[in-house]
Amino acid sequence: MAVRVAETLAGGGALLVEAGTGVGKTFAYLVPALLSGRRIIISTGTRSLQDQLFGRDLPVVSAAIGRPVSVAMLKGRSNYLCLHRLDLAANEARFASREEASWFTRISLWAQATDSGDISEIEGVPEQARVWPQVTSTADNCLGSRCPLYEECHLVEARRRAMTADVVVVNHHLLLADMVLKEEGFGQLLPGADAVIVDEAHQLPETAVNFFGVSVGSRQLDGLATDTVAEGLKAGIPLSALEPLVDELGKANGQARIALSGRDGRLAWSEGGSAIDEATAKLAEAVTALAEAMRPLADQGPGPESLLRRADSLVSALAILNQPDDSERIRWFESFRRSFALHSTPVDVSRELGDKVRDQAGVWIFTSATLAVGDDFSHSADRLGMPEADTLQLDSPFDFQRQSMLYLPEGLPQPSAPDYTDSLLDSIESVLEASGGRAFLLFTSHRALRLAANRMREAGPPIGDFPLLVQGDEPRDQLLRQFRQLGNAVLLGTSSFWEGVDVRGDALEVVVIDKLPFASPGDPLMSARLDAIRAAGGRPFPEYQLPQAVIALKQGVGRLIRDHEDRGVVVICDPRIVGRSYGRVFLESLPAMPVTRRLDDVLAFFDADPSEATA
Repeated sequence: MAVRVAETLAGGGALLVEAGTGVGKTFAYLVPALLSGRRIIISTGTRSLQDQLFGRDLPVVSAAIGRPVSVAMLKGRSNYLCLHRLDLAANEARFASREEASWFTRISLWAQATDSGDISEIEGVPEQARVWPQVTSTADNCLGSRCPLYEECHLVEARRRAMTADVVVVNHHLLLADMVLKEEGFGQLLPGADAVIVDEAHQLPETAVNFFGVSVGSRQLDGLATDTVAEGLKAGIPLSALEPLVDELGKANGQARIALSGRDGRLAWSEGGSAIDEATAKLAEAVTALAEAMRPLADQGPGPESLLRRADSLVSALAILNQPDDSERIRWFESFRRSFALHSTPVDVSRELGDKVRDQAGVWIFTSATLAVGDDFSHSADRLGMPEADTLQLDSPFDFQRQSMLYLPEGLPQPSAPDYTDSLLDSIESVLEASGGRAFLLFTSHRALRLAANRMREAGPPIGDFPLLVQGDEPRDQLLRQFRQLGNAVLLGTSSFWEGVDVRGDALEVVVIDKLPFASPGDPLMSARLDAIRAAGGRPFPEYQLPQAVIALKQGVGRLIRDHEDRGVVVICDPRIVGRSYGRVFLESLPAMPVTRRLDDVLAFFDADPSEATA
């Protein structure tokens, strides 16, 4: 892999690399990247991988090859304290509770001492605390170079460091913001680079959906209302001129929240009925009125000017959201307990994404443990908009024949059966007893997860003997920390635990997957993509649904063996993997594990001495 990356860096072009677990793909791209002497941007899927690259991997590789390099890590603006918004919050002094006021005091004291302004330095303030939006900025409310504290801005300083660094570590959201938005107020977000390396590249197309469309959310509207009052006070604008309009916006926002409540997940625009059209129209009316009121006041300082820009941007976005769908764009919405978001996005972002990649000068390296279906990269290459890219597939060096087993239980009903989750738990009871817990149970839906969690909480031995950790009860990192410490826990998770989770050693010896991870055809974006493939004369299932599910399954199975000494069993409960012809595609894409349908083989696997175990 290092050789191919070096050749691409020297010769130009784009390269897609699937590097199985244990290949060491991070070092394999870092070594040639640092030796090349070029300016490199590395984009990761998560902030935790950013931290690992910046704090551990880059220093190790730099020291090993004897080539000192200057490295900068750049996070999204919400990760940095905004001094202007800190002042606004101090002047307004509106906090929902004493606890929130206490957190604000702690942040204010830290603000006087910090050099970086990175809010991860602060301990004792919860990540979801409502005080954070009051002291950090967004692309909407940042004043940019008009800010009175621009020269002291922590984000500006972080970007200055990035401009002079040899290597800049970012995440996919930040990379796409630079490629697509070119945020105003700072010029180009990221420094010009000779090469861009995209790690966890399978995540990039879905992340890109957010950047090639327009979105309006209730929190965004709440922020505009709150900032209108705060910035108005700071600029000396009488509250009487703004409060009635802010109240109207708040009322329209609240009515929209009620109209769209009671639903979960991504939903087609039509699911909102006439209520969603009425809510969007009322929001547009309220935001337009506020924009017109701010227009003559915009010259009273950077704050009012920023508010007008934000209001005008929302007016434009709501106008797009009021337009009916066509063959290339689709409207959809998300509804949560206390918020909602309205979206209009392209059905397929691959063309725009590929164009943006080609617009950026330099070399592109895309890598992940899951980019191919069998040995075919066409699905991932097409989704990235890079069908012309070179490819390289490298299998994991782990000995899956010795270290693992794939168990496909017999006798389970079809996944659509009402008693499927109960039958699944019955089928794995003996497996969990043999492994002593130490298991991930990965579900394709929150509903199935909740059903399983409720039954397992009521269960007696053996399942009831193991500590039960359930996604949603606590933050993911905290659940993983407990899982590692307990050593015999059973953790139930959905999508966020299928990838990006690394548990090595004896704490994890079983990964159970409830169903083949086909995306819901009821998802509005999925439905629109399938319709577009049909309209173009294609076949949606083999061309899109099946490859997507195969890549997702490979991610889930990849949670089990993370080290040369790891050992365990993958249980795929879905009978379609052996009962349908497409099951072969899934099986041929997985690591070469011994496959069994007999529970006795699984029990024998756990009884065997690991040092003597053979396939």
